[in-house]
Amino acid sequence: MQKLRVAIIGAGYVSAHHLRALKSVASAEVVGIADLDRARAESVAGTFGIPAAFASFAEMAAATRPDVVHVLTPPEWHCAVTLEALHAGCHVFVEKPMAESEADCERMIAAAERAGRVLAVNHSARMDPVVLQAAEIAASGACGQILSVQFVRSSDYPPYMGGPMPSPYRKGSYPFQDLGVHGLAICESFLGKVRGASLDFRSTGLDANLLFDEWRATVDCDRGVGQMYISWNARPIRSEITVTGTRGVIHVDCFLQTCRVVRTLPGPKFLTNVFGALKKAGADLVQVPVNVLRFLTGRLQGAPGIHVCIHRFYDALLKGTPVETPGEEGRRVIAAMERDCACADQLKNEHRRQQLRPPAPAPVLVTGAAGFLGRRLVSRLLQQPGTVRVLVRRIPAEWKTNPRIQAVCGDLGDPEIVNRAVEGVSTVYHVGAAMKGAAADFERGTVRGTRNVIEACLAAGVKRMVYVSSLSVLDHAGRDPRVAVVENSAYEPFPARRGLYTQTKLQAEAMVISAMEERGLPAVILRPGQIFGPGAELVTPSGVIGLAGRWNVVGNGDRLLPLVYVDDVVDALQRAAVSPDCVGHIFNIVDSETVTQREYIAALQPYLQGKVKVHYVSPLVLGALALVCEAAERALKRPLPLSRYRIRSIRPLSPFDVTAARNQLQWTPRVGARQALAMAAHWNSRVADSEIAESSSHPSSFSSQPEALPNCRI
Repeated sequence: MQKLRVAIIGAGYVSAHHLRALKSVASAEVVGIADLDRARAESVAGTFGIPAAFASFAEMAAATRPDVVHVLTPPEWHCAVTLEALHAGCHVFVEKPMAESEADCERMIAAAERAGRVLAVNHSARMDPVVLQAAEIAASGACGQILSVQFVRSSDYPPYMGGPMPSPYRKGSYPFQDLGVHGLAICESFLGKVRGASLDFRSTGLDANLLFDEWRATVDCDRGVGQMYISWNARPIRSEITVTGTRGVIHVDCFLQTCRVVRTLPGPKFLTNVFGALKKAGADLVQVPVNVLRFLTGRLQGAPGIHVCIHRFYDALLKGTPVETPGEEGRRVIAAMERDCACADQLKNEHRRQQLRPPAPAPVLVTGAAGFLGRRLVSRLLQQPGTVRVLVRRIPAEWKTNPRIQAVCGDLGDPEIVNRAVEGVSTVYHVGAAMKGAAADFERGTVRGTRNVIEACLAAGVKRMVYVSSLSVLDHAGRDPRVAVVENSAYEPFPARRGLYTQTKLQAEAMVISAMEERGLPAVILRPGQIFGPGAELVTPSGVIGLAGRWNVVGNGDRLLPLVYVDDVVDALQRAAVSPDCVGHIFNIVDSETVTQREYIAALQPYLQGKVKVHYVSPLVLGALALVCEAAERALKRPLPLSRYRIRSIRPLSPFDVTAARNQLQWTPRVGARQALAMAAHWNSRVADSEIAESSSHPSSFSSQPEALPNCRI
């Protein structure tokens, strides 16, 4: 049998699912893959054994002469690429959504008819084996007349890495185009053709980049009404369908691959419900472990709907029969949602225009202004004349009505937002950085964020940039504790062993130094010690491992902490912004007064009581545990959070020589660690019972709640 020559256009994440499915299609042979990013196409080609990679379809078509093309590009390119493939005489299997408008869908259908080629859409959710099973049950009449369908789906997107906004974050309608398409196609499976849909979309503000993250829809079909709820916030992540009939209900869990039917029974309603619940629980107790075993052994593929949809598409090509997900189905789905999706796009575009609107001039900008240090700095700057511009992901409620605060809302990883924030200021305090999250969060917030700030400062001709680095960039494990720490002490030689925070802060500091030395960036770098003060009581001190509400102090608690009170750090920031002799230099900002771990914990005890349990752990015990973790890491071939190197590195840096900060920056602690700690202990004693912090005077980044953006409804 002569195989169909298959070409792939688009090497994004979904291409892997298509290529895995195609490996099991006997009648198909993948001959090439194309992507605008040729390197990405080559990477996918190497992984799946594809003989050639290209940067364009034209190049690939000339070299490989494909019979079938899979269009896996972003949706805005679906129509153009499909038309090109059809013009080249290829059958086309296009990812959902079919296109962005009904008019584009009609152009694609007409082109396929003119070319005498087959056009199909990957409506994989309705082709999921458990959904097909449920549709068969419904069609059999086992549940009587089907009245309604409810589709519930929650999801998340890969973290934004910084740089140009990807499609999920760029288009207002993308979330519904991505998953709402599935719900509409599923409604058709049970209720007949879609006539129309009414969408309700809104923003919670939980993700500064994904504007519309909550979607609801009412779907009008030939034989009933469907409802959808799609969320990027609801957890745990679900993909469930409920089909309601006059004599029974079908429950489908697409993730667990279970399909359960609850039918009406003779007798009291109560017994019907009890029997149905017990039957479902018993069946799930068996089927879920079986499905897990099937998945682990490879008998159940990930994204099974894609596999079924692709197999049936190629079966139809071989037999010459109509495909099960034709272009006309894709057109109906797009037509139902096009009007409301266009409204979401319009609102998103307007939101973006507001974000990038040229700001009124302001003397200073504070990035990371909503954090603990950033808020304290803003409060100090507000004591002086002039406007304070802040770059935040969400505006704290207390700042909304302050006419002297000029807020720019956005992400440090977004270069357009950073350029807009820096425009027209003379001094930039770059305090923002990632403190937690996945690798992508640290890359975006710390590395790319700092790169964006550097480029914006150079482009705007900023007079002074003050960058807040960290003592974590210095070598902890290998240093001689008898030698004082100074600004040119050795850097961390193995940042990957320390964790994401150290890795990214080290990269960011290196970028600032390079920009100062090679490009003339007028910057000052400050490395504060452990910043403390009211609002940061639950921040784990140096030399302590925080885990599940416990502070595990490594040793007996007699190690000295590199403390610095938050207001003293603000003093240093302001000195760095105006001192004429500090540009191009690095300063360690640490209080010369010494406080042990045990003294620090004792001072905060009134606040920690009931919230944190403190344990003192022998380094030998942790070392033994680290050995176990290292062995497990080798066996699992994945990193674990504990190692002998990280235990050695957890030792607080001490002692410090802060001569440079004192002489060149002319900074000495105005409050001092011991006096501030006494103040903090007294403050905590007063509020421990009521747990009411003086948020207007001492706001904390750890207690601020995300602001909900205005609802956008249709």
